[in-house]
Formats: sequence, C-alpha cells, structure tokens
Amino acid sequence: MDNLGDSFIGLETTLRSILGFLNLAELGIGTAIGFTLYKPIFDKNYKEINKIIALLGVLYKKIGYIIFGVGFIISLFFPLIFSTQPFSLLLIYYVFYSLLISVLLSYFVNYHISLLGADQKGYIVQQYYQSFNIIRVILQVVVALYFKNFFLYITLELVFSIIYSIVVRYKIKKEYPWLIINSLEKKEIIKEYPEVIKKIKQVFFHKISAFVKNGTDNLLIFFLINAQSVAFFGNYQLIFMKLGGLVKMAFAGTGSAVGNLIAENDEKNIKKVLWELIAIQFFIAGFFSIIIYHVINSFILLWLEKDIYILSNTILLLMIANFFMIQISSPIERFKNAYGLYSDTWAAITEALLNLAISLIFGYFYGIVGIMLGTVISMFLLVVLWKPYFLYKYGFKKSIYLYWKGLLPIIFVFVITALITDFLTEYLIYGNDHLTLFKWIAYATQVTIVVAIVYGILLLLFVPGFRIFYSRIKSLILTKFNK
Repeated sequence: MDNLGDSFIGLETTLRSILGFLNLAELGIGTAIGFTLYKPIFDKNYKEINKIIALLGVLYKKIGYIIFGVGFIISLFFPLIFSTQPFSLLLIYYVFYSLLISVLLSYFVNYHISLLGADQKGYIVQQYYQSFNIIRVILQVVVALYFKNFFLYITLELVFSIIYSIVVRYKIKKEYPWLIINSLEKKEIIKEYPEVIKKIKQVFFHKISAFVKNGTDNLLIFFLINAQSVAFFGNYQLIFMKLGGLVKMAFAGTGSAVGNLIAENDEKNIKKVLWELIAIQFFIAGFFSIIIYHVINSFILLWLEKDIYILSNTILLLMIANFFMIQISSPIERFKNAYGLYSDTWAAITEALLNLAISLIFGYFYGIVGIMLGTVISMFLLVVLWKPYFLYKYGFKKSIYLYWKGLLPIIFVFVITALITDFLTEYLIYGNDHLTLFKWIAYATQVTIVVAIVYGILLLLFVPGFRIFYSRIKSLILTKFNK
C-alpha cells in the first residue's frame, strides 16, 4: 500500500468496479446453462452436452463483443472521470484494458469451464487458479516493494490470466476428450433452447441485484467521498473477499450435487442435506465473523502500521453482517438454483433499487456507514427473509414455518457464542503495547480456539444438522485411519 500508494489502489479498485458493471452483460448465462446441464450430465448424453456448450459459446462470444464495445465507449470518458487523479491517462488506459482483456478471456477462450462446475469437477482447475493466484500476488508484492512500477504490476495480472486460460483449456480437453472445443454451431442454435433463454432473462435481473449489492459500494465511496477511502475500505473488503472465496471454493461442488439430488426427488434426503448444509454454513459464517470482529483491526494495524487505515467499529460490524448473511443464505441459493427458481425478478429489482437508494441517501450524509447500510438492509429483507419463503413455497412446496423453526436454535447458538467469546476475550493475553506479529498470532489463536470449542459444542448439543455433519466427518476420519 505504501509503495503503490492509496490513490493507485483506489484507481485499480474503481476500474474493477466498472468492469463488474460491464459483466452484467453476461446476463446470468452461465447460471442458466449450469442448470440446463444437470440432466444430460446425469444421463451421460454427450451429444446434448456438446450442443449446450456450443450454445454457451455462441452466447458468450456475442456478450464478449458487447462488453468490449461498451468498455471502449466508457474509456473515451476517462479524461473527464479521472481528471483529478495524479496518474497519466496512459497508465489509466493500460490498467483498464489489461483488466478488460483478462475478463474477456473467460468469454472467448475458457467458457467451457461451466461444464466442470456442473459436473462437480470444479476442483480440477481450482488448484491451478489458486496456485497461479498465489504466485502472481507474490510477484506483485516484489514489484511493489522493489520496483514500484505500476505498469509491471498490472502486466503480471494480464500474463497470469492468459496462462490460466491456456491451462484450463488443456485440462478440459484432457478431462472430456469427446467435448467439441471449437464448435461450428452458429447463432441459429439459440432458437433450439427457448427455455434456456427464458431462464437467462430471469437470471439477468438477479445479476443486476448482485452487482448493485457487491459492486457499487466502491463506486459510491469513490464518487461520494474519495479514492483514498476506496483504498481504506478495500483493505477490509479484500480480507472478506478472499475469505469468502475460500469458503466458496470449499463448497464449489455442492451446487451441482444439489442439482443431482433434486433430480432424484428423494424428499427425505433433500431435507437432510439442506439442514446439514445450513448447519455447516452457519458454523462457518459465525466462526469467521466472531474471529474477524476481534482480530481484524489489529491485523490491519500490524499490516499497514498506521491507525489511519483502521475503519470505525460500526463499518466493521456492517461488513461482518454482510459477510454473515451471504454465507448463511448460500444453501438456500443453491437449492433455489437447482430448482431453477429465478422467476422472482421483482425481488431482485427491489433489492437493487432499495440498496442503491439507501446507499446514496445515507452515504451522502454518513459516508461509508450509510453506503454499507444500504447493502445490509436490502440483503436482509430480500435475501434472508424473502428467498427462503420463495424456495419453500415453489420448490419444496412446504410452509416457511418449518424453515424458521429449524433456524431459530442455530441463531440462538450463534448469539450465545458471540456473547461468551466477547466475555472471555477480556481475559486473553494480548499485549496492546508494541504489537508484534508473534503477539497477534498468539491472540488470534486463542480467540480461534475459544470460538471453535464454544460454538462447536453448542451446535452439537442443539442443532441436528450439525450432528449429522460431525458424524459424517468422524466416519470419514475413522475409515481413513482403519485402512
């Protein structure tokens, strides 16, 4: 941060947010295609799979051209948009087009990755993605520390995106030798799948909602406050994003697994898996939320060595609330997608408008707190409250009362754990004076142990879904050691 500067980090974050807006053109094609692939994969219908992937290719290439075109038009206004930035237009354009090319690779080169996700094999390329990502970050740190070269820093982003795309294409060819990588199908194939197009149109509104929820905070902070605040906010956001990414990667195969489960139509098993996933996701959400609350500020201070980078406790709590709700709503989202329930477009539009309205109004008066408030309120109303109701009514065809009846004990356990942890941390060894890495690790370890023990025991005592998960893990461990 000190070597590249707050302004450059703010510039890069803002440009990524603009690209996030351009990605709305994707319309949710990948989500709709993934839902369509479940049945032919289950039936091993290779001909149908090839046709669906060909359809994906046709649609993605059309969208790729649109994204590039709109991106080019927006870039024409950069001299006005970034007139107050201390960087040359050459650097701004280089950063933008490098990031844009990295995005377009997924539309023109490695869109076949959707097949791996639908086939519960996303882990095949995730290991490469994480490895390349770690190497890239390490090299970027070296560049930031010793070369302080903005162009080289961004070039690494582009180079590793190209390498990853090549590796993904190679692995897909190896995994699916029967897959037609370069299909000759033309745009006429779109007419053969009217149901897919209908789903895409519905998912589009949900994509807009997701963007407003996740992608506009940085833009609003940039325009309502300043680029430096984007960087301060981005430090915290980066930690939540990386943590959320790891959790998402751990559950990468569950979406398609749930899709296959729905196809089997075993009501008892569906209920069992749903509550097991809810219990696991609630444990993860609560575990990390409580720990982050107690250790993140000291980590930021240790990392950046200045109090100026530490955000207020109110902002931190709102960011944790956002992370928490994303995690606990994930199982509902997976089952909703598996049933192909996207018709609640009004809910997506309402969430986006509510988010934007609250963020704009309160952001103007209260800064980052007001902007985050819009995200949290809209998510609570439309994601935490509405989506479970929609799933239970049109997917499970059951009363929503069953959901809240099962969820209340889990919420109770989380609240009790948070209170107990807050009480016990007063007695943990910390050492506020002269904070060092060793002291921080020791404190973070103590907090982690307290949360793991208290939360784990309470969930085992009061939550059946967590007991099922515990038994499953215990059985796997015993089986492994008995071999």
